[in-house]
Amino acid sequence: MEFSSAPTRVLVVAHKTAATPALLEAVHERAARGPCTFTLLVPSAAHGLHRVVDPQDQGAGEAQEVLARAVPQLEKACGARVEGLVGDADPVAAVHDAINLHGPFDEAIVSTLSARLSRWLRLDLPSKVAGMGLEVATVTPSEAPSGAHAA
Repeated sequence: MEFSSAPTRVLVVAHKTAATPALLEAVHERAARGPCTFTLLVPSAAHGLHRVVDPQDQGAGEAQEVLARAVPQLEKACGARVEGLVGDADPVAAVHDAINLHGPFDEAIVSTLSARLSRWLRLDLPSKVAGMGLEVATVTPSEAPSGAHAA
């Protein structure tokens, strides 16, 4: 039996929390557990009426700014290069696109706002990502990563 020596591919899904200490710590801890590569996916942001009218045309610039700010910090946390992607405004569609266009990924870290504020948690994004076949850890700014959900 042959084993692949390829590093584990980890998809990090974040927007407002892309450079928070909790996420940086989760990335650092994951990197310390074994060989892996990281890709930061930032869904574009659609605000107000644009969420309904033209969500595809909004938020890419904001997402690019998040990438520009977060990627260097994530690279420092993991000690390696981090790829950055801007995704669809719908975070579920953004993850699907990332897997289909840039995958396969083995694991995901979903970084969200606190449960009280997080639209992604109301959408049950971590479970939906796990349903795509990835082992998922969820990180919020006020706590360490929760246990991984098996796919």
